[in-house]
Amino acid sequence: MSATIIDGKGIAAKKKLEIAEEVEQLKKSGITPGLAVILVGDNQASQTYVNSKEKTCKQLGMYSVKIELPESVTEEELLSKIKQLNNDDLIHGILVQLPLPEHICETKVIEEISPEKDVDGFHPVNVGRMMIGQDAFLPCTPYGIMVMLKEAGIQIEGKHAVVVGRSNIVGKPIGQLLLNENATVTYCHSRTKNLEEYTKTADILIAAVGIEGFITKDHVNSDAVVIDVGINRNQDGKLCGDVRYEEVKEVVAFITPVPGGVGPMTITMLMYNTLKSAKNHLAKLQRTHH
Repeated sequence: MSATIIDGKGIAAKKKLEIAEEVEQLKKSGITPGLAVILVGDNQASQTYVNSKEKTCKQLGMYSVKIELPESVTEEELLSKIKQLNNDDLIHGILVQLPLPEHICETKVIEEISPEKDVDGFHPVNVGRMMIGQDAFLPCTPYGIMVMLKEAGIQIEGKHAVVVGRSNIVGKPIGQLLLNENATVTYCHSRTKNLEEYTKTADILIAAVGIEGFITKDHVNSDAVVIDVGINRNQDGKLCGDVRYEEVKEVVAFITPVPGGVGPMTITMLMYNTLKSAKNHLAKLQRTHH
């Protein structure tokens, strides 16, 4: 019995159609969702990500601005660019593509973005709101995972979810979102002793450790739903996840592939957050006019 494959690409395509329809509606009220992406330096992977974000904006009828800054840009210049975008009414989402050059403090940059335009969901204000279950911009990858689980009809409430990895971008927030949906959550990481004892009991296993083929068939049980967040290149330069897909898919109930799993969902949720921000902006305008 091979696992049911959760098709992130298919789910993303469906969600994109829904977003495009909402964008159309919003335009009738005179608002076009706008996303500004700032790219510092010429990191090839970052270029690729930024271009696909731009392309997706176009597809969905959104407005997008790409701001390319040289590697040598000062922190001051970058922060003042963000301030400018914070005050620009045509821009509803601001995203600074990470990683940044050494001389720029990532924390300062993230905190400079207005929480109302933080479509990445990285600002401490949005992180805090997410923690206490308030309305917030949710980080795109964890948010995408939640949408995938729901679309695949997987029950979260009462289930044991094990998260392997504790990054601020994926590990910590996905655990929190699962907890918000009444799962019981265990966080594991590279220093966890006897990792298999935890992962074997997982109903939902989130692999977000950033190590190629880290999760093997010995880590899982036959009812498990395995979500692979890893994006690694193996020695042949082929894209692969944190899970040994070929062996694990033979023993579990559900699995996401790499590529074509979590990846397409991340960009889709970024678009959703930008749309949400534009809708918030419209609501605010309507409140001030009444």
